[in-house]
Amino acid sequence: MTPHDALIELLARVGARNGAEVLVSAEELSQWPAAAVAAMKSQKLLARARPAVSVVCPGCERECVMPVHAVPAGPRGPASFIVCDKRDDINRVSVSADRLMQWRCDADAVCGFIAASLGLRRSNQHPADAGLMNIGIASGGKRSQMLSLRADGELALVAANNAVPLAELVGYRDGKYSVDGDMIRQVVDSVTTADPRYTPSNARREARKLATQALYEAWRKAYRDLKKQHRNMTGVWDSRRIEKMDIANGRSAETIRKHMKK
Repeated sequence: MTPHDALIELLARVGARNGAEVLVSAEELSQWPAAAVAAMKSQKLLARARPAVSVVCPGCERECVMPVHAVPAGPRGPASFIVCDKRDDINRVSVSADRLMQWRCDADAVCGFIAASLGLRRSNQHPADAGLMNIGIASGGKRSQMLSLRADGELALVAANNAVPLAELVGYRDGKYSVDGDMIRQVVDSVTTADPRYTPSNARREARKLATQALYEAWRKAYRDLKKQHRNMTGVWDSRRIEKMDIANGRSAETIRKHMKK
């Protein structure tokens, strides 16, 4: 197993549980590449979980999965053991604390890893789709878009109408896991149904500029119409008339007067 294989295995388990918590025993982790486990822990893909409540009994070759019992044991902490009910020659079987140690991962941990890898600020907005978890705003060369995680049998990154399996976007290099930023930018730029709430700020500024220009033009047209009917009235009078129209859009007569003649 390579470090990359280890991450793919972990992500597959989280996906299979639709994003719910998965537990990995310390014993199993000891069989994974040490560098992979170290990276998962440092990048918060794995966090310490509560001790296991059942384990494979080490008392004989049958390897039964049995519940674990614990009693106080003085300064060394609780003593853990299994009570064997399968054989007459075995009663209590001691279980070491290391054997009970386990680690957890869930969709929220994966979202945190993705955000950190891409340098995104975690979003606190609730997604419109209940099947998604918002991660943060990702930017491409053309637009920005909310990047989300979907956990439905497998984990996938979603930007508007685009979805790519997360397993295709992760890699391992120099002792660290990462998400392919170039691929994310391509995913964001290729969306065809972008959410207007996440369009780039310069696009929003241009839209506001065009809307303002259209508003001023409506005032100028109203001013010209008023002048045709009331040639001798002042600009102040005209602006006050326009202020009472729907096209004023809540602006004051003074603001209207400044722009209606230009």
